[in-house]
Amino acid sequence: MIFDATDATFQTDVVERSRELPVVVDFWAAWCGPCRQLTPILEKAVTKRDGKVALAKVDTDANPRVSAAHRIQSIPSVKAYRDGKVAAEFMGAQPGPQVERFLDALVPSEAEELVRSGGEADLRRALELEPGRADAAVPLARLLAARGERAEALELLANVAGSFAAEGLAARLRLEAGQPELQEAFAALDAGEIERGLDILIGAIPAAEDADRRDDLRRSVVGVLDELGVEHPVARESRRKLAAALY
Repeated sequence: MIFDATDATFQTDVVERSRELPVVVDFWAAWCGPCRQLTPILEKAVTKRDGKVALAKVDTDANPRVSAAHRIQSIPSVKAYRDGKVAAEFMGAQPGPQVERFLDALVPSEAEELVRSGGEADLRRALELEPGRADAAVPLARLLAARGERAEALELLANVAGSFAAEGLAARLRLEAGQPELQEAFAALDAGEIERGLDILIGAIPAAEDADRRDDLRRSVVGVLDELGVEHPVARESRRKLAAALY
């Protein structure tokens, strides 16, 4: 998909469309020699991807508002939109292999597309293709745990590295199995009473009987905070409470 974008159409044709698929924006001008070198390379690479990425061409002379908004001072300039915002960019004419790598980083892999579908079979296939993907392992583990298959859920999560969400869910499953008194906390979290659920978990830390239980409580709290995001008001206050409970 290759099209011209203008000041009037940019929001709809580029920004909004990028919520469905990546949109690469080629800022160019008729007088620009390097632009004439780069544009055919971009067009060929985008066409090869068979509709998985779009290319919008913006004539900077004819569309000064969009160019100014992007602070285009030198052309060619290329910016890629994903999910409504600029996700990657480069300046100057680039050779074909580099353009290919740029687009490869934007186009979802087969595993990413499977994760988006969210079905159990698709999540399992995604993990076959890319073992250890947190965005596949965590929702699949939740499905398994919901139907009582906790051992398999924990095994899946153990193969994920560097994910607060995976560590938090694994900690929750262990705590639920061995600490029935924490059911109130997890029930509150599931009901959307996030602050209440976190307060119960954090309040249990000082009285933790051993280091493993204390660490699982911490991990379960951190997993929830990671999901909330750093700017969430409950997350900010809960971090303070967690630090006080730990130290």
